[in-house]
Amino acid sequence: MATEEGRAIEQGPLTTAGDAAEPLPGPAPAARPAFALLGCLQVTLIFTLASVAVPLPEIGRRFGLGREELILLSAAYGLAFAGLLLSGGRLADRYGGRRTLLAGLLLFGAASVAAPLAPAYPPLLAARFAQGAGAALVAPAAMAVLRTLFPAPPAYRRAMATWGGLSVLGATAGNLLSGVISALLSWRWAFAAPLAVTALALPLAPRLLPADRPRARDFPGSLDARAARDPSGSPDGRDLSGSPGGRVPRLDLPGALLATAGIVAVSYGLVLTDARPWSSAHVLGPLSAGGALLVVFAVVERRTADPLLPPGFLRDARRVLGLVATALTAAGTSTVFVLFSLHLQQERGWSALSASAAFVPFAAVLLGCGRVAGRFVARHGPAAVTGGGLAAGAAGLGLLALTGFDAEVPYGYGVLPGLVLLPAGAAAAFAGAAVLATDRVPAARTGLAGGVHNTAMEVGPTLLFALLLAAGGDRASLAAAAGLFALAVPLLRLARP
Repeated sequence: MATEEGRAIEQGPLTTAGDAAEPLPGPAPAARPAFALLGCLQVTLIFTLASVAVPLPEIGRRFGLGREELILLSAAYGLAFAGLLLSGGRLADRYGGRRTLLAGLLLFGAASVAAPLAPAYPPLLAARFAQGAGAALVAPAAMAVLRTLFPAPPAYRRAMATWGGLSVLGATAGNLLSGVISALLSWRWAFAAPLAVTALALPLAPRLLPADRPRARDFPGSLDARAARDPSGSPDGRDLSGSPGGRVPRLDLPGALLATAGIVAVSYGLVLTDARPWSSAHVLGPLSAGGALLVVFAVVERRTADPLLPPGFLRDARRVLGLVATALTAAGTSTVFVLFSLHLQQERGWSALSASAAFVPFAAVLLGCGRVAGRFVARHGPAAVTGGGLAAGAAGLGLLALTGFDAEVPYGYGVLPGLVLLPAGAAAAFAGAAVLATDRVPAARTGLAGGVHNTAMEVGPTLLFALLLAAGGDRASLAAAAGLFALAVPLLRLARP
């Protein structure tokens, strides 16, 4: 860590009134261990999302479940997670990142205890929903705490560049370890990792994470309050939360209910396309209802004094392109995981353990490239790195579509080259996109930014995966994904300053 960055962190965030500056109460702790804790939590949240994918058939046999019940069980965590993220971001902005994170951890941990002990399908389904609700509090709250840890914009951008790759790392670990666990132990042990991480994080968080900063209403001369009054924050002169004058935003319960119900309904309808045709009432019903709820949500938000998602937040081209790149990259990597896990087991006759091992190079490249992606973002800018990452990802997806599904072509040069090139591009794209999606957001609205960013990461794969599968066949799905990646590359020029 640079010396000046370390001094800024030790002094804590500053509140400014005129030319005078003084630290807010309570010094911030050392940033490295705090960042490590938050990063571990983010990886765990996404690990938990992916951890039941491989052992799902075993769970089905244990409880005698049909295909649609298994689909709902697989999607339950993600439905609650994605549906409640915007509300989680608002709670983090209103009540403070550390306080919201601890509340989410308590819920997440309690559900992680209940899930492996579930004696039947309904309690297990309820536990997965509760895990997702806890995750929806933890994820945006962690990003709000990050902003307090790294108050200087350059340091915060470097932190976000690293943060961007943690989610796909968690998904990779979930797919890898779930296969090992289901082969050697039992599906119930898939919940051991989130339970252990939560048990460690609950006592460590109050020690390592900085206390929540007083809100702008308590420090009317603070940087956050001045940012809230700055007309450059949005076209209508409000800050990005929609709250005039820098006061703490209200909860916006109608907006929260509409957004949650709409996102959950749309996501559920898309999930069901795996088992039913698009023309089915079981698919069209949730999609239509969810779409209508989201339209009502948009109308209500425009008339609300403190909207959950201010219209001005999505008028920033850099932010929108960062969110699109995040959704695309998450969708591409998750599609590869699903399709090749099935292909290797069903077409090549590999065991679940061997199929998981096939993604070890993917994880290694992702981890290695993720460690250096932040340096490239600092040197070349987030838009250029995101564009380069999407281009590399498109090439990796194209290779997999070309040779990956030929069972007679050996894994070593039929599948492996694509599984090396794709994560290299994904690491770069995630790093740059995370900076684009959260840059130029007032510190007091980081929870909102975290909620929107994580929503793109969760809802994007659900939407795009269903659309890609509709392209017709595994090969066509990956070819379509490669085309979307390639089409997005020239658009990143609009995100350059």
